[in-house]
Amino acid sequence: MNIPHSLPASAFRDGTPQKLSPDEEKLKRDLYEKIPARRRKFIDRIGYDNWDPFTKPNDPMEIRTDVSHRTTQQLIREFLQSRAAAEGKRPEYSNAYSQGALECAIGVVNRDDRYLGIFDFAIWYHDLLTREGHFQDDGQHSPNAQQQSG
Repeated sequence: MNIPHSLPASAFRDGTPQKLSPDEEKLKRDLYEKIPARRRKFIDRIGYDNWDPFTKPNDPMEIRTDVSHRTTQQLIREFLQSRAAAEGKRPEYSNAYSQGALECAIGVVNRDDRYLGIFDFAIWYHDLLTREGHFQDDGQHSPNAQQQSG
């Protein structure tokens, strides 16, 4: 990697060189003098004036969450575990099922219009089937829903 010598070290953080107060300048000189000669090579290579021993920390990585402050991974884990608990046994869903759920979770957390539309439609469709009596209050299919469709 070729490091341009004209750029201050702080440019690699946020691009803004810091103006040092006289006290900070004295502390910088003291720090430089306490560093072993072998480690000063980096500072000498970029230039003492460009060296910034008081760099700001990098911004933390953005971790996307939904309105409940859960990550996509947490949502999928909870969803699949709830499906297993609802069945009362070892879950029997396909890889495609879990991939579809993951894709929807990512889309909803990222507020992708396509997945928000899918989400809104699924809620609307569930409410429609509930109003028409195809679901009981507990969310289970009602026995007469099978008879009506067949």
